Amino acid sequence: MHIAITGNIGAGKTTLAQLLANHYGWDVLYEAVEGNPYLADFYGDMERWAFNLQIYFLNSRFEQVKTIRESGRSVIQDRTIYEDAYIFATNLYQSGNMIERDYQTYRTLFNNMVSTVQAPDLMIYLRADLPKLRGQIQKRGRSFEQSISDDYLQSLNTLYEEFAQNYTGGELLIINVNDLDYSAYQSDLFKIIQQIDERLAVSL
Repeated sequence: MHIAITGNIGAGKTTLAQLLANHYGWDVLYEAVEGNPYLADFYGDMERWAFNLQIYFLNSRFEQVKTIRESGRSVIQDRTIYEDAYIFATNLYQSGNMIERDYQTYRTLFNNMVSTVQAPDLMIYLRADLPKLRGQIQKRGRSFEQSISDDYLQSLNTLYEEFAQNYTGGELLIINVNDLDYSAYQSDLFKIIQQIDERLAVSL
């Protein structure tokens, strides 16, 4: 079983991935944030480091997909290869932070990779508005994330909504997390688990 959790920066993907892995007894694969050699530079100068960062994430996500396929184990994945292209790279291109040449090179590489990728059994999209995202970003205290603008987060949210509307790869569960705190309240976590169990029963 392969469950993937998608959502904007600060939506609560990593926390939910940890909690679900504990509940189901499954493996978890996290986004390559810690130790990422480009992330801090990117937030300091997006135009200069956009292509480098996106290639790093794309390669990391492709390695994860190979790991999931080869392991034969049930896995929860924190963010997917699809988001790299359809949301983050697209946003950088549309905002002028990635030039046409780099964007087309990136998309060609992505298309080649994704043609060999099997979609998750269940995609979970954590929908969160700006106040929720900003609060979570401030709470976890990563210094390089504090400079992220509201405009940047809102642009990503717009692309996430488009992605969710157009996703046809498999089962998609949309969870509005604005009024949830599953890290603090077991009842909030169980609400999500119940919805996941229902969707997995449909997909099996």
